[in-house]
Amino acid sequence: MTTQIFLASTLYGTATLAAALDAGCFDAADRRILLVTNNAATPETTPSLDAAPGFERLRDRFDDVVSWNEAIYPFHPGDWSPRAGDVPLWERHLRLAWGLGDDEVALTVESVHVQPALGVAQIFTDAPLTVYADGLMSYGPTRTKLAPLVGTRVERLLHLDLVPGLAPLLLTEFGVEPEVVPSPAFTKVLAETADTGAGLPDVERPAVLLGQYLSALGILSAEEEEDLHVRMLTGVAALGHTRVVFKTHPTAPARFTRVLEAEAARLGVGLTVVETPVLAEVLFQRMRPALVVGCFSTALLTASALYGLPVARVGTETLLDRLTPYENSNRVPATLVDALLPDLSDPAAVAGGRRDVAAEALAALVRAVGFAMQPKVLPELRPAAEAYLRARLDAGTWRYFKKRRLTSLGLPGGIPARLGFLPHNSTARRVVRRARSIRRSIGR
Repeated sequence: MTTQIFLASTLYGTATLAAALDAGCFDAADRRILLVTNNAATPETTPSLDAAPGFERLRDRFDDVVSWNEAIYPFHPGDWSPRAGDVPLWERHLRLAWGLGDDEVALTVESVHVQPALGVAQIFTDAPLTVYADGLMSYGPTRTKLAPLVGTRVERLLHLDLVPGLAPLLLTEFGVEPEVVPSPAFTKVLAETADTGAGLPDVERPAVLLGQYLSALGILSAEEEEDLHVRMLTGVAALGHTRVVFKTHPTAPARFTRVLEAEAARLGVGLTVVETPVLAEVLFQRMRPALVVGCFSTALLTASALYGLPVARVGTETLLDRLTPYENSNRVPATLVDALLPDLSDPAAVAGGRRDVAAEALAALVRAVGFAMQPKVLPELRPAAEAYLRARLDAGTWRYFKKRRLTSLGLPGGIPARLGFLPHNSTARRVVRRARSIRRSIGR
C-alpha cells in the first residue's frame, strides 16, 4: 500500500496541489491524505484553511483530511520540532492516528526548510519528498542550510509559472529539478472556487487593493502600513478609479479598514471592504478588476500572468530597504515585483502595463541577489553575482542590494575597485572595512 501525504497551510497552496494532481504530476496511490496546518500566531482563534470558503471544491482530490495542529497539540506548528530520540515514537504515533499501518509514505510539503514541513519530513525519515511552491519564494534561495538527510530526499520542486522563463533557485544546491504545474490546470481549479464566498460584493471593474499585514512580520509599523494602504487608495483615485475594493488580510486589525474608509470619504471614492477569507483570484474572476494594486503579494503576479489583468505596485522600494536581515526570504518576491511591475505613482508606466524585462537580465538579477542572500548555500553563484554587479550596478539596481552586505562578501559595489585583487576571505573583508574607515576619517 502507498499513501501520499500533502501538507498545506493556505488555500492557495491547496489549490496548487489540486492543480498538480489534476495535471497528473503525481503517480497513482492507494490513499491520499491532506495534512492541514494552521500556522497563525493564535490558531485557536483563526479558522483553518479547511474552514475557508472554496475548500470543499478542492476536498475531493483527497481521501482524508487530518490536522497537524491536533496531532501535536498543545504545541504550535511553527515552533515545535521532534527531538531526535523521539522520532521513532512520533512516527509510530502518527501511523496509528492516521491509519497508515505499514504503508509506504511519500511526502509533499511546502517550505521544507522550516517548521512544520521540516518536522514532518524528519519524522517520516524514509519518505521521498516533493516540495511545492506556495507563491514567489521558490524563485529565491533556500532560506537556511538544509540538513543533507532531508535535502537529499527531495526529488523535485513543483511551482507555478508566475514569471515565465525564470527558473527557481530553491533547493538547487541539492540538484533538485523544478517542474511547472500547468497554468491551465491551476486556472481551472481556481474557476471551481469562483462562486464561493457568501456575501461577496457585486462590483464591476473596480480597482482592487491587496492587503498583506506587513506590520505583523515586523517589516513596517502599523502606522506605516496604514499609510501604505492610503497610498494605494489615493494612487488609484488619481488615475480616475471611483470604485475600489480593498481585500483585507485575514488577520489584519480592523483599524486598517477604518483609516481607509475615512480617506475614501474624503476623496469621494466608493470603497468596498472584503473581509471574507476567499482567494484574491475569486475576486479577479468575479469582478474582472480594471487594476490590481499591492505591495509584493503573489496575487499581483497571478493577476498579471494568469488572468491578464493590469497591475501596479506600491512601496516596494521602502520594503526592500526595510527587510532585515538581508537574507529575509521576502527579498526575492519583493525584488521580482519591483523589477516587473509599474509603480502606481507613474501613470504612464501603469498605462504601459507590466515591464518588458528580458528573461536573462531578470535571471541574472535573481542570481546576484540570491548569492548575496545565501552565499554559503549557493557559493557557485559568486562569479555570476560578481559579473552582474560589475556590469549592471547602477542607480536603478542599487535598491536590490546593501553596500554593507556587498562589502562583507567582498563583492563589487562594496569593495573598492583598487582592492579588488584581494582574495575573498575574512582577512580581506577586514582590510576593506579598515580602508573605508580611514577614507572617511580623512574626509572629515
